[in-house]
Amino acid sequence: MNKIYGSAAEALDGLLFDGMFIASGGFGLCGIPELLLDAIKQAGTKDLTFASNNAGVDDFGIGILLQTRQVKKMISSYVGENKEFMRQYLSGELELEFNPQGTLAERMRAGGAGIPGFYTKTGVGTQVAEGKEHKDFNGETFILETGMFADLSIVKAWKADETGNLIFRKAARNFNPPAATCGKVCVVEVEEIVPTGSLDPDHIHLPGVYVHRIVQGEHEKRIEQRTVRSREDAQ
Repeated sequence: MNKIYGSAAEALDGLLFDGMFIASGGFGLCGIPELLLDAIKQAGTKDLTFASNNAGVDDFGIGILLQTRQVKKMISSYVGENKEFMRQYLSGELELEFNPQGTLAERMRAGGAGIPGFYTKTGVGTQVAEGKEHKDFNGETFILETGMFADLSIVKAWKADETGNLIFRKAARNFNPPAATCGKVCVVEVEEIVPTGSLDPDHIHLPGVYVHRIVQGEHEKRIEQRTVRSREDAQ
């Protein structure tokens, strides 16, 4: 079974539909599936629900889909770097479901493991807990969170072999592995594809059984907040 596709658009062919639920990997601007997000923009798919730690910035990451009004709802932990996100939410144009980062990652991981729900202390006594089932264990209160089951997972990895075994780099490993597992179909963009058998099995972060389609491409290395010293201060 060939999992390698020639472009992001080809890798998404036949998978996109209006109103779908997409789990997207990445942390800040690190390890975001930028090629696949651009292909979704070009496809014009709309009324999308995205589960992602954040929404990128105004002109990069999921931010490009907010600009084109293709996103109906965001399930996120952090939204502070995107002015268009803030504007749409405050004006009532965008639905928002806040999840603590650990809870969001675990909801994705649980979905990938076939677990429909789990209890956590995170959020007890806050707005996060409103409307959720509470249960006491050993004298402490927990809230019920549901596993996440997406129509599509889009993630970015550093290396893949031809069967889809993946290696992530550094902070890109935070949300990409759990996001990859919770979709009915997982499409991965990578910087390099290597022959099957060339990856050390002990170094593989996600086995290829979770991966359905792979595309290789060039990626932009953006910095979210660039802070530099003046030449005078550096001296």
